[in-house]
Amino acid sequence: MKTAAAYIRVSTEDQLEYSPDSQLKKIREYAERNDINIPEEFIFIDEGISGRRAEKRPSFMNMISLAKTKPKPFDLILVWKFSRFARSREDSIVYKSMLRKQCGIDVMSISEQIGEDKTSILIEALLEAMDEYYSINLAEEVKRGMNEKFSRGGVVSQPPFGYKMGNGVFVPDENAAPVVKMIFEDFVSGTGIRKIAKKLNEMGIRSVKGNKFENRTVEYILCNPTYIGKLRRSPNGRENGDRFHQSPDTVIVDGKHEPIISNELYLSANDKLRENKKRYVRNAQQNNADFMLRGIVRCSSCGSTLVQAVKGKSLQCHKYAKGQCEVSHSVTISKMNEAVLEKLKCDLENCEFRFEIIKRYDVQNDNINDILLEKEYKKLERVKEAFEAGIDSLDEYKRNKARIHNRIAELENAAPPPAEENVAEKAAAKLSDIIDRLSDISVSENEKNTLLRSIISSIVFDRENMTIQIKYLPVF
Repeated sequence: MKTAAAYIRVSTEDQLEYSPDSQLKKIREYAERNDINIPEEFIFIDEGISGRRAEKRPSFMNMISLAKTKPKPFDLILVWKFSRFARSREDSIVYKSMLRKQCGIDVMSISEQIGEDKTSILIEALLEAMDEYYSINLAEEVKRGMNEKFSRGGVVSQPPFGYKMGNGVFVPDENAAPVVKMIFEDFVSGTGIRKIAKKLNEMGIRSVKGNKFENRTVEYILCNPTYIGKLRRSPNGRENGDRFHQSPDTVIVDGKHEPIISNELYLSANDKLRENKKRYVRNAQQNNADFMLRGIVRCSSCGSTLVQAVKGKSLQCHKYAKGQCEVSHSVTISKMNEAVLEKLKCDLENCEFRFEIIKRYDVQNDNINDILLEKEYKKLERVKEAFEAGIDSLDEYKRNKARIHNRIAELENAAPPPAEENVAEKAAAKLSDIIDRLSDISVSENEKNTLLRSIISSIVFDRENMTIQIKYLPVF
């Protein structure tokens, strides 16, 4: 008696296809008639998931992973239709080929019986091509229907913050709608977007997805015409980078829902947004310049990177600028540059960086190669386990095994590590040279940044105590 796995999928777009229970019933009936056993643990169901991309189907991927184990757990995979296995010909070819050649497992459709002669290959390919055409055509029809519904003022998206879904129409949320009005009024009155986001977070208010408010969340609300009774949609889908639907292809129509704010308030807010954007563009050209500490200095409160602010003359916590950090870490770039140089010189004089160097070689047997060799032998055991579990193919196992053996040979033939004193002396000499180059005005800011990154992992700035902590790389 053969053992089989049953794969069942119901997509969101197929309204008339069999339910999961119906598909399983048909598969069980077929298995019983053909003396095939289907254990309960070999029933895989993806419900409400499209078949266009295999990696988006968890049960499918679990089935494929199990099929690769040795010995093979089942002889074939039964599906109601080939379209349930995959709607993409590429996925179908890749996974069917892998199952047959590497695992000795066939995929069989119980409702689309094909023979075992060479013409069956053409028939199966034709069925898969028809399924893919159906999927693409259905997606186009759904998009066309949504555009038509939208043109008549119908709702084709989830309600934004401030609304909830009623009987096919947006309805103002009694709790969130007043918040929307407050956001617009605060902004028009002169409150900045960052301060508004911070205020909302302090009030415990969260976005539709349950996240804290950021600058972009507030800006999205301010430029959304839904709040004055309109609906907007990009017929061809929103383009990358068009977060706020500013593309000329965006269509705005009259909706059937109740506005939350007046037209006058909305227009005032958007006029102010446009003015701010113009000022931001002028300043952004100056903020893009390289500087020595770019991407290295971090906030002591939240750990975020300090970025350029105030026309590129200062640094500020990235999350503070977005309203997500409570503590300002504003500091001029020139002052931070001086502080870092002084700290480097002080660490060099006091040999503070030596602790990281010694730690690298602080092993019981004074031979780092023994530690590295032990790690490589453990890797060898893991790749063997991966092969025996069916995670890696035989070719993958051979490649990984050869690579690790080469590394073991290198370590066994390597010279012993240098003495700690020699390492410390070389590191001190390198740090001294870097300090000199950081002080040289002829060296570019980008080159100085590269030099710092060669010896430093990060610099933590504590604004309250006006101190910095330099975290050196283990060996530089």
